[in-house]
Amino acid sequence: MKGYAMLGIGKTGWIEKERPVCGPLDAILRPIAIAPCTSDVHTVWAGALGERKDMILGHESIGEVVEVGELVRDFKPGDKVIVPAITPDWNTTEAQNGYSMHSGGMLAGWKFSNFKDGVFAEFYHVNDADGNLALLPADMDLRAACMLCDMIPTGLHGVELADVQFGDEVVVIGIGPVGLMSVAGAAIRGASKIYAVGSRPNCVELAKEYGATEIINYRNGAIDEQILKLTDRHGVDKVIIAGGDNSTFAEAVRMLKPGGKIGNVNYLGEGESIAIPRVDWGVGMGHKSINGGLMPGGRLRMEKLASLISTGRLHPEKMVTHEFHGLEGVEQALMLMKEKPRDLIKPIVLL
Repeated sequence: MKGYAMLGIGKTGWIEKERPVCGPLDAILRPIAIAPCTSDVHTVWAGALGERKDMILGHESIGEVVEVGELVRDFKPGDKVIVPAITPDWNTTEAQNGYSMHSGGMLAGWKFSNFKDGVFAEFYHVNDADGNLALLPADMDLRAACMLCDMIPTGLHGVELADVQFGDEVVVIGIGPVGLMSVAGAAIRGASKIYAVGSRPNCVELAKEYGATEIINYRNGAIDEQILKLTDRHGVDKVIIAGGDNSTFAEAVRMLKPGGKIGNVNYLGEGESIAIPRVDWGVGMGHKSINGGLMPGGRLRMEKLASLISTGRLHPEKMVTHEFHGLEGVEQALMLMKEKPRDLIKPIVLL
């Protein structure tokens, strides 16, 4: 089969590989919609996960089942399914302890284009099919559905990690597709004021549509100082980090009230450490919590998030700005994610 792969750090290209083998609990799918992610860019061009050779990229796909293992109960060839980016092994102790995304070790629920070939291929493998696949609602637009693989669950997990409550004042740092879903999720959760940090005009407009009450342009100065000025130096209740770099945590801590929480879903692709400002962290005793997490996967999670689209509570298809057709389009779509032109939010490839 044909696939688009990481050939090594800084190198990508098309390769031929054997079609994956289906185990008794597994499924083999062909993609019908795929999307590249900034995580793919970090993996290839920053070497964030270390060297990977001839590993097929991609972890966002809506697929059609072509084969299932003999022990799979709920899916059959021909089913169209949502495939989360994170596909845990559900019989592990980590999953039983509530952290399925780390089943088998830290981040080990993230298999596609990390430990095994991803979805940018003619066929791909999904472990534990009954636990990880969800049927695609018949009337759901593929552009919206593809956002369920990663952008929606990651953005909403940032809201969960920050523990947004009714009436909270919330800052969302970074309003790419993940941050936009954090804005939408914070609004659904009942935040009163949502400060969205970004500068690209189309992202700003969509952030407002999703519920942002104020836009903070990081080009106008340090974002913590802008937030503190707007809040009469009180700060905010919650901060969601969906963009930025290792230095962003210091700004988040400074703008946070005592007792506040930071939820990080940003993939830190470079550097060895982050710096936490000692005094602004209450010299270690300010009750300012930092929670960073990989999105949960699983069938139930996908079904619940899909219902937000089906009932009109969430409109993720508005994030799709570029559309390609055919597997060959994945190369151009990935390069768009690498170059990030100002009119880009999210590209998608339909097959």
